[in-house]
Amino acid sequence: MCQPTTLSLSGFQTQSEALIAKLPAGILRDHCFIEVPSDQPPWLDTGIALAQGEQLTSFAVGKTTLKGTGLWFGAGFQLWFRIGPAGEAFRGTRASHSFTVQQPGQLYLASYFPGEWADRQGGLAVPAEAYQMVEGKLLVLLLRWRCEAEEGLRRLAALGDVAGLVAQELDRLQHPAALPTGWHYLWFIGPAEIYRPCQAHGRDHAIGCHTRSDVGLLQKDVNRPLQPGTRLRWAWRMEALPSAVREDVLANHDYLSIAVEFDNGQDLTYYWSAELPVGTAYRCPIPTWTARETHLVVRTGLQNFGEWLQEERNVFADYQTAIGGEMPASIVRVWLIAVSLFQHGEGKCQFADIALVGGRAVWPILSSEPCP
Repeated sequence: MCQPTTLSLSGFQTQSEALIAKLPAGILRDHCFIEVPSDQPPWLDTGIALAQGEQLTSFAVGKTTLKGTGLWFGAGFQLWFRIGPAGEAFRGTRASHSFTVQQPGQLYLASYFPGEWADRQGGLAVPAEAYQMVEGKLLVLLLRWRCEAEEGLRRLAALGDVAGLVAQELDRLQHPAALPTGWHYLWFIGPAEIYRPCQAHGRDHAIGCHTRSDVGLLQKDVNRPLQPGTRLRWAWRMEALPSAVREDVLANHDYLSIAVEFDNGQDLTYYWSAELPVGTAYRCPIPTWTARETHLVVRTGLQNFGEWLQEERNVFADYQTAIGGEMPASIVRVWLIAVSLFQHGEGKCQFADIALVGGRAVWPILSSEPCP
């Protein structure tokens, strides 16, 4: 989970330099600090040539702020990497990240928001001018190891730490988040540690969700016809909502939901609201999502927290009412969505017994029955 440090950029650099100076010779190949301005569109050429097989660790501090607002986004979400001008864009799940270079090339860095990727190489899906709406910068410490990254981090941790970042990265490497079988994170938002297989609260086959100052869109590919009467079934157990106020404005748009994506690119997301009445429908307030996502409130308030609740929605009818226009032919994905980036709060719930239903046919997406 993204837990931004309050350490200043200068404090981070000073403390990091002091810690690195304690390392014996032969552990690090080299290290450097790189500033990534938030108001510059991707990509920043670092001038660093990486060799295939190298292992690196990055630590980043700083934030990006939307001008004229209190909205900010920390380094754990903002920092993306690319190796070579045609390499695939990637990021870590925290403000620290270790990786092995898969192909040689020049290292590029990017600050993400208010952008969005149009392709896996990090082409922009928004005008470059959008970056004039934000301010701030990230300061990235890049460590190039002569040994395995985990071994180098252990040696570093024995000498000290900087705002807990070294311990945090060791923890990430030693306790990787297991993805639920058959699910994947939406590639242009990036990976997270929000969702894990869960065997608790009376359900042996569930997905646990815990979000804190981060975002994750977990997807499972399906291919089912959308016809009159097509329904989505699921069970969920809510413990904490990431927003205490209505979520239909950008500054408050933190929520937990289950969604279906259609073959026309639209998606309809069913969520539990803090305040909005059941049945409220609206387009997503995130500008890059407004044209494709519709939210529909199916529960509101704190009643029934801690209980497993069974839900069923007529997706065909909900599409007609909440979205309208020409009907898509099929449902192509089921999503689980957790957002807590805007207010930097915490949300927690579990999902189980997810299925699509058409007539008498039932297509399990997440079954409570043991896997065959």
